[in-house]
Amino acid sequence: MKKVLLFIGFHFLLMNAFARQEWQSKHVSLQNGNKLIYTPDQNGNTIPDFSKVGYASGERDIPEVPVIVVVEPVSGDNRLNIQNAIDKLATRPIGKDGYRGAVLLKKGTYSVNGSININHSGIVIRGEGAGDGGTLIKETATEKLDLFRFSGNGRMAQMEKTKTAIAENYVPVGRKYIELEDASRFTVGDSVLLYRPATDNWIHDLKMDQIVERPGTKQWEATGYHLFFERIVTGIYGNKVYLDNPVMMQMDKKYGGGYLLKYTFKGRIKNCGIENLSMESTYQGETDENHGWTAINFSKVDQGWARNVVSRYFGQGCVNIDGGSRNISVFDSQSLDAKSQITGGRRYSFNCNGQLNLFKNCYATEGRHDFVTGGRVLGPNVFTNCKARNTHADIGPHHRWSCGTLYDQVDTDGQINIQDRGQMGSGHGWAGVTQVVWNCRSPKTAVQSPWVSGKNYCIGLIGGKYPGHFNDRPDGEWEGLNQPGIVPESLYDIQLKARMGENYQELMKR
Repeated sequence: MKKVLLFIGFHFLLMNAFARQEWQSKHVSLQNGNKLIYTPDQNGNTIPDFSKVGYASGERDIPEVPVIVVVEPVSGDNRLNIQNAIDKLATRPIGKDGYRGAVLLKKGTYSVNGSININHSGIVIRGEGAGDGGTLIKETATEKLDLFRFSGNGRMAQMEKTKTAIAENYVPVGRKYIELEDASRFTVGDSVLLYRPATDNWIHDLKMDQIVERPGTKQWEATGYHLFFERIVTGIYGNKVYLDNPVMMQMDKKYGGGYLLKYTFKGRIKNCGIENLSMESTYQGETDENHGWTAINFSKVDQGWARNVVSRYFGQGCVNIDGGSRNISVFDSQSLDAKSQITGGRRYSFNCNGQLNLFKNCYATEGRHDFVTGGRVLGPNVFTNCKARNTHADIGPHHRWSCGTLYDQVDTDGQINIQDRGQMGSGHGWAGVTQVVWNCRSPKTAVQSPWVSGKNYCIGLIGGKYPGHFNDRPDGEWEGLNQPGIVPESLYDIQLKARMGENYQELMKR
């Protein structure tokens, strides 16, 4: 018996030693504490730097904005009281720090019938805690609506006279510069669009004009797939133009090449946030759909955040970022116990349709697509250290060519899928490209790469691999399946630290 116990103990120690064995990816590795080495493929493509996302691109902490207006809960409908406080704050001038101030919602329960609108820059909504005894906003409306709506107006205006073609035949993923035919129209600090046009031959080679049809299926058309990545010029050397964020989709002359042009977006609001409160929607039953739908919606917002917020019982989820918003951070937030039918178009717990956004330390239950992007969502965007439980569908890009998303340390009891979704929906097709699954946990995962124009990656997954909706699509770049010990544990964290000049090894000793 003693020998048996010794053998079992020795075997257990060996298994633990194996489990603790550290390893690094062949695609990106860490050297000398803070230097990341990106290994290119035969065409020069690398896993890109995803770190310049979220509020202030991760370079400054979210500020503690001073309280200007205080609201106490009252019996009955509190919507007008809260709205009046916001509107009062909106009349104040914006300070040198970019803020008007914060509206403090004192602890207690606030019944609200309808939406609360924030339409001006520099306004923060703050509660006195998201837990028991804190600030609770209870949506009582019997229709689908957003509880908190941060909304700008206007639209992106392209400056067509500045449109300049890229001179290169091929621009790889991961690079932070492009070479133009003539860079004289641009200066450092310009807001620009890196424009990747779509062509009929690209759609054909991607096989998205050949989707096996069912009722309602729409084949892709090139006119709907022109992509405009928002960037800032950081340097110009001759005709070589450096950008603040890397290329997220390869640009190939045979598929239309690419262009750079200036743009403006008048009407976006800036420097807005919501923090330290919880939100609930009343509902009539588990499948009720006539009640609060999304707790917080960001529409045409630049530089904003939601942190330490909790939503319960909404039909869609906690936070939605629309396609006109950018540089939003969502931290330490929860989307709990959604109430709706469990079918398409519902329960998108944390949904990103904008650019340059960051979701960190988020948690969801009873969702369908808990950490998700929509169609033609342009990165970088990041979901890191997020968890989903009792999920009813999958995590990942949902449809129609999302570009440049990092799923980093995401833990789900459902699925993670990056694949050709074919005729799902109305013709979802290839869900995304330059999608990176790093050190995630999922019992069922499919990561495929499209026929042309890029790759998807699954590195260090703990869980199960399966073929996906179609089992004849090209496999993605898989590495280290069920091999614990990947270094770094978080790709986003180390990319940010490396960019900010911090030493990873020293930080790990703290």
